[in-house]
Parts: sequence; C-alpha cells; structure tokens
Amino acid sequence: MQVAVEQSPVLIKIHPDDNVAIVANDGGLPSGTVLPDGLQLVDAVPQGHKVALTDLAEGDEVRRYNVVVGYAAKALPRGSWINERVTTMPTARTLEDLPVSTRIAPLPPLEGYTFQGYRNADGTVGTRNILAISTTVQCVQGVVEHAVARIRRELLPLYPNVDDVVGIEHTYGCGVAIDAPGAAIPIRTLHNIARNPNFGGTSMVVSLGCEKLQPERLLA
Repeated sequence: MQVAVEQSPVLIKIHPDDNVAIVANDGGLPSGTVLPDGLQLVDAVPQGHKVALTDLAEGDEVRRYNVVVGYAAKALPRGSWINERVTTMPTARTLEDLPVSTRIAPLPPLEGYTFQGYRNADGTVGTRNILAISTTVQCVQGVVEHAVARIRRELLPLYPNVDDVVGIEHTYGCGVAIDAPGAAIPIRTLHNIARNPNFGGTSMVVSLGCEKLQPERLLA
C-alpha cells in the first residue's frame, strides 16, 4: 500500500556510485512511501538514516561517499532501512593506510588570489603571527602560564604585529614512557602543533631538564 506524506520525500545521495541515500524529511519516512524514482520503502526510515537504493545480497558493500561504510549482514531489498543491526562494520584501517589523509592530491596551483598573511622562512604561509611556547613536561605548565600572562600584559603592546602568545601544554610527566608502543603518536602531535605556520616557523620550548622527553626529541 502506498502511503501519502505531507512533505515530498527528500533524499540526499552524496556520490553517484553510492548505493544508499539519506532521508532528510523531518521525522523520517514511513514504510510504503514512494520515492521520486518510484522506489517504495519496505521499512520506516528515520530522519538522517540510510535507505538502500539497490538490492543488496548478504556480504555486499554498503557505499556512502563512495566509501565502504559496512557490509549487508543479510539480503536487503531496495527500500530497506540500512542500520547497524543489518550491517557489519568494515575492518578499521591502520594509521598508515588512510588514503584520504596520506594521499597528496595533484591539484593545479591557485593563481590570482591573495589573502592577508605572511610568508615564513621555510616557505609556509601564516595568517596570524603568534608566539608559541611549547613544553616538554607538564611540571612546567605553571611557569608557562605565568610567562604567557606577563608577555600578553607587558610585551605584546610593544609589538603590534604580533597577534598573541599561546602555551602548548600536555599532561606527560617526567617519567613518561617515550619509547613505549604508540608513544611516537603524541610526541609527533606535539611536534606538528608547534610547527603550525601561524607560529612563524619557530617556537619557544620550556623544559625542566630531567624529563625523558628532552627538547631535542620534541622539536628535533
């Protein structure tokens, strides 16, 4: 039986190769709703949830953004509500196997546009000029907070081209296991944050001196 709804069915299909679409109607769509292409819903589909645009056999890929977001756990006809109860999740990628974040897209240079900013000595471009004070250990956090407050109060008024000063803090102590499995990730994160182009290509490092994470390791 076809069911009439007050608002015409509204679906969002992200990529031409997707086999699901997102129901955008307030409150979702009831079972039996006929979509503009003639597809009839076999399930009620809540707002923001996926509906199958094609028949899916058990094990078939569920594609959104043209990315596999799951696999059909059973046969699912067109018009089915696609949710976590009728799908299985794909295996999570490793950090070294993230094609979107690790692939450098060959984009043509953008010509004829400018923005207010400045060029660093290493070739990076910043939009703000900020002094960054990084730390090797959480024990010096109080010192950094005091320094940031005094610099803002006493020095920044003397340098109108410097926008701000920020402290890059973390919770790692003197004895943090910097050679433990996975420890390279937070160290690399702190390193890359301190290399933000808005920091002018350099940063100040405050160290206690006896911690395992020495300045040379944080900002080699």
